[in-house]
Amino acid sequence: MEKASVSHMSTRLTLPNRTSTFPQFKHPTSFITFPNPTPLRLRRLNCSAPDGAVPSSSLAVKKKAAEVSPELKGTSIFLVGMKSSLKTSLGKLLADALRYYYFDSDSLVEEAVGGALAAKSFRESDTKGFYESETEVLKQLSSMGRLVVCVGNGAVTSSTNLALLRYGISLWIDVPLDFVARDVIEDQSQFAPSEISISGSYPELKDELGALYDKHRDGYATADATISVQKVASRLDCDKLDEITREDLALEALREIEKLTRVKKMMEEAARPF
Repeated sequence: MEKASVSHMSTRLTLPNRTSTFPQFKHPTSFITFPNPTPLRLRRLNCSAPDGAVPSSSLAVKKKAAEVSPELKGTSIFLVGMKSSLKTSLGKLLADALRYYYFDSDSLVEEAVGGALAAKSFRESDTKGFYESETEVLKQLSSMGRLVVCVGNGAVTSSTNLALLRYGISLWIDVPLDFVARDVIEDQSQFAPSEISISGSYPELKDELGALYDKHRDGYATADATISVQKVASRLDCDKLDEITREDLALEALREIEKLTRVKKMMEEAARPF
């Protein structure tokens, strides 16, 4: 297999108007299409709403998003943290509520280098090169607006990538390692063998995930705000972390975004000459 390289990333990402069916990633010889974020109907685990009914928590997310949008002014949102299905679902829900586009930076790198298998081989043989490819993707994404982007660990491993995240609002989605471990067991392709080994026992997997978490913790902590599943559960008096829904996290994220936009507005007003 021909070794992938950063030269694959020399193209530009282009997004049509939201009324179009698909945003597109332009490849030298073809167009790779990514679906628009689809409306999500997510309910609490103990919700008894009839089929077809939209839970009140989903309506609350849309209402809060409508309140935040005017001050957000199309600023993109970057989600950092350990890869997990909860982080992905949260990103898609935020994109849907804000009427943004959703992207996963690792998925874009995969498409650019020839698919998931090629990207897997690339990352295993040249982790640094894979992260450099992610930098090229981030350069393009950071120049756009109205995006929610789930970024990989490569986004927090260099000062260049961290600087690119400053073009938007970055949120650290702090998910318990038990959640991440369950995802890894269900989908073993989430992490490269160079990052963790999936051949050991569950406690060994947890230990490896913990080491990976500690390795990138300082990078995660540079985010503008942290959305912690454990803290949200504590604030809502939930006995079990599994009771926390994506709507709960989305509301927390939107509140943090609202705080950040207010602070920015105050700083801009304070800087205006009399």
